[in-house]
Order: sequence, then structure tokens, then C-alpha cells
Amino acid sequence: MPISHAKLPVSDLGTSRAFYAAALAPFGWRLVWEKPPALEFGTGDGGEDDGPIAFEVTEAPIARCHIAFAATSRTQVDAFYAAAIAAGGADNGAPGDRPYGAHYYAAFVLDPDGHNLEAVYKAE
Repeated sequence: MPISHAKLPVSDLGTSRAFYAAALAPFGWRLVWEKPPALEFGTGDGGEDDGPIAFEVTEAPIARCHIAFAATSRTQVDAFYAAAIAAGGADNGAPGDRPYGAHYYAAFVLDPDGHNLEAVYKAE
């Protein structure tokens, strides 16, 4: 996963924990660290990408962001989308080919705080 690290503000840690546990499972990610008011998700393999995404509860208004996860197949994009929707995410673009470049297959879901999550597979 080519993400070194990212920090997202959230309004409710429990809601975000449940959502991201389901939505990131297709990528092999899991909860790797929690100490309220923050938690981290990653592969948990002790490598460089062990916990690259941190979530922290904030009282301030939340600025929305966009994170694109590199998928290894169209099937993984589909699995991400299905898991994220089932976990309470909102559809922001069902899986399909996109006009952003040749062989760009992606899906978009809004998390409980409105962050735009994308899973993208770029076939060669």
C-alpha cells in the first residue's frame, strides 16, 4: 500500500473504528493501535506501512479530504466498495471504469464524516 501516513479528523471514534475495520479489510488492513482519542489502521506486519492512517477525534469542524487506496485488482475495488457501503458508508461512485486515464477502475465511498475514499486499480 503506497501510503506512508495520513491523519484524518473524525467526530466519533467508535463509529470510525467500525467503519474502517470493515472498509479496509479487503486491503488486509486492521486496527493496529488505539489510545483514545486516536486509533491507527495498517497491515500490522511491523513494516513501514504498519499503521499509516491515524484517526483522531476533534471538536473543531472537520475539513473533508480524499484518500485513494491502490488496489491490486478490480475484485479488490469491488470488495472495498461493498464492505464500505455495508459498514455505513455513502455511495460516491460505484465501481467502474473512469475517464481519468487508460485502464482506471475505481470506486468512491464517503465515510461517516464525509471523507471521500477511493479504491483504484490501474491495469497495465
